[in-house]
Amino acid sequence: MNMKKVSTKLRSFQKSLDIKSKIHDLIPGGAHTYNKGDDQYPEFHAPYLVKGLGSRVWDADGNQYIEYGSGSRSIGLGHAFPSVVEAAYQQMKLGSNFVRPAVLEMQAAERFLEILPSADMVKFCKNGSDATTAALKIARAVTGRDKVAICGNHPFFSVDDWFIGTTAIDAGIPQTIKDLTVKFEFNNLNSVIQLFNTYPDEISCLMMEPEKYETVDIQFLKGVQQLCAERGVLFILDEMVTGFRWSSCGYQTDLGIVPDLTTFGKAMGNGFAVSALAGKREFMEIGGLYHNTERVFLLSTTHGAENHALSAFMAVTDVYEKNNVVDYLKYQGERLRKGMLDLIQSHQLEGYAGIIGHPACLVFTTKDQNQQPSQPFRTLFMQELIKRGVLAPNLVINFSHSDSDIDQTLEVINESLYVYKKALDEGVEKYLMGKSVAPVYRKRN
Repeated sequence: MNMKKVSTKLRSFQKSLDIKSKIHDLIPGGAHTYNKGDDQYPEFHAPYLVKGLGSRVWDADGNQYIEYGSGSRSIGLGHAFPSVVEAAYQQMKLGSNFVRPAVLEMQAAERFLEILPSADMVKFCKNGSDATTAALKIARAVTGRDKVAICGNHPFFSVDDWFIGTTAIDAGIPQTIKDLTVKFEFNNLNSVIQLFNTYPDEISCLMMEPEKYETVDIQFLKGVQQLCAERGVLFILDEMVTGFRWSSCGYQTDLGIVPDLTTFGKAMGNGFAVSALAGKREFMEIGGLYHNTERVFLLSTTHGAENHALSAFMAVTDVYEKNNVVDYLKYQGERLRKGMLDLIQSHQLEGYAGIIGHPACLVFTTKDQNQQPSQPFRTLFMQELIKRGVLAPNLVINFSHSDSDIDQTLEVINESLYVYKKALDEGVEKYLMGKSVAPVYRKRN
């Protein structure tokens, strides 16, 4: 692969470093989302951003980057995508929140259910945790059971106690809450059977993503669905990530799977705060006014149906309808994957660096001299990318990434892998500036 050398002009990060010295006095952790925190980026190369447009972002020092990560995967079309911004802006001029439901809420619900035929009803909210926790509440109300089974291979389901209690950051969560969540293995039907046998008539629902980094075995997924039906367990698919990336709405449609309940968010609003709980009428309606059983306080959020966010969602669906967005994400993702794999081979780094996942949601892997997963080498790789103008905690594509963006990114990856190779031979400490990044789920700082 012929690669031209990337300009390595010295970038200043002084303004970002000044912000870093102040922000922790104002915001616990220095960020409102843990995966955006300073401990997730190289110590002296952690830019604070001021602007984004398409595939690019700019930091407080004026540095420009090709950006991947896409707002924790919430940007599917690109930063400040014109038609989405315009739709939100026009609605904001009409008002964003009223004392009664807006007609737009009905129109957005109709649009959502048109593109997700497996669901009968939908309720909008602001973030993924709202939706997944509401789904769990429905399941408990319907079944009269307390436990929830989650896929242990999937990294995140909610900020609420029922999930965070399963992580290393479980301080402040009662043991009785922790004990209510149990785990099974992805693509391992026997682990689900064993779980159901261990806790007979105790599990209210099973929650999983249809796919993450490993391709789903459709027979496993259908087996899970059948087991849930046989055992009286609600089957919940979390499509926060796969929705609007793997498919133009829900990946479940492509797989031919109809869950009892399903959750969406992230790319459905292209960065605007909107998420959704959807599912079968018999379950969703227990949170309504025309159900004869005991009332369930489902979702009742002040900003749950902000009109400009719903307008943004509808504009996103318009773009998907007029363009082959999903095919484009796959196309650029495959170019990036193949290019990086070729570079890994050319640097003789097989077994040390890698790239995994769906083409619309790629993740790079880093290993040390013993081919063990390595946070220091992850930090080094990110450091070298950032120094050369690529901001990439992962390699998540959006619709605005162009051929030239991918080509330039591969040039940067090529030079970064050159440093990676030298660090393997000579020691990572020789090339790494500052502290290593650390896992979000850890007991102590």
